[in-house]
Amino acid sequence: MISATHVAPHVALYDLHPPLDDFRSEVLHGLMQPQKFFSPKFLYDKRGAELFDAICTLDEYYLTRTEMAILRTHASEIAELIGDGALIEFGSGSSQKIRILLDAMPQLPTYVALDISKQHLQESCLDLVAAYPGLETIAICTDYTQPIALPKIPHLQAKHKVGFFPGSSIGNLEPNEAVKFLRNAATLLQPKGSLLIGVDLKKSKEILEPAYNDAKGISADFALNILVRMNRELNADFNLNQFRYDAFYNPIGRIEMYIVSLADQVVHLDGTEISFKKDETLRTEYSYKYSTEEFQDLARSAGFVSQHVWTDAAQLFSVHYLSLV
Repeated sequence: MISATHVAPHVALYDLHPPLDDFRSEVLHGLMQPQKFFSPKFLYDKRGAELFDAICTLDEYYLTRTEMAILRTHASEIAELIGDGALIEFGSGSSQKIRILLDAMPQLPTYVALDISKQHLQESCLDLVAAYPGLETIAICTDYTQPIALPKIPHLQAKHKVGFFPGSSIGNLEPNEAVKFLRNAATLLQPKGSLLIGVDLKKSKEILEPAYNDAKGISADFALNILVRMNRELNADFNLNQFRYDAFYNPIGRIEMYIVSLADQVVHLDGTEISFKKDETLRTEYSYKYSTEEFQDLARSAGFVSQHVWTDAAQLFSVHYLSLV
């Protein structure tokens, strides 16, 4: 049984972070494939989380401000749907969006934050309880894309559980992986839980591409930071001057993000040689875009039914409230 560390009054931290060997083995597996790749979850060390927070403030990055505007507009309606249950956020990050909901739900007794970046998670939860005294906050450092068993916490057992998955992070998953995630979430939220989830809508590449490859280069810094992390944690020797970042819209309905090798080169990682050809790509992320109907079909295949969907006037972004069948 995993025990909690009480980092402050009303903040319990459960450390279920995957061990370093998992990071090493997953990265090496991806680097050995014909199309090199790694999971975007590895982008979020402390520095990566900070860079992503900076991306969310960019003019080009419409997603965060649009989703937050939708949440603010419909906060009271959402609060009524959630009631006095336990709110469980997948990928809590800097906890900006959850504050909109908490402001509308002073009665909420319990908030559970799931995130893979332990330091960022702990800091954001401490900030949160300072702003909302008395809110029982449970921080769980874990890979939330995998099946999760919540700790046996008494005030979670009998409560209506509502998942919160903002930011269109569901788009980082291949559609079959998204269904798997939603099924895992359904298991976590049983028996009669619900899920509030942000989903980016389909739109022109003229809007999409700058959002993922901004003029200031912060998106590039965010992607290339994984090379810094591998050098630091996995004894690798990536030369950042020999790689660049690229992102573009694929008409099948997704943004594709890559690190591109600028030369023929060999990189070492924990004694393993990895060869790159000039212009060879290392995929960091996909970001799938959905129509409302496409996403509702996806959710239905995982056991959810749509109760409400809210969008902005420009139809850039959507927020869905799903319930288990």
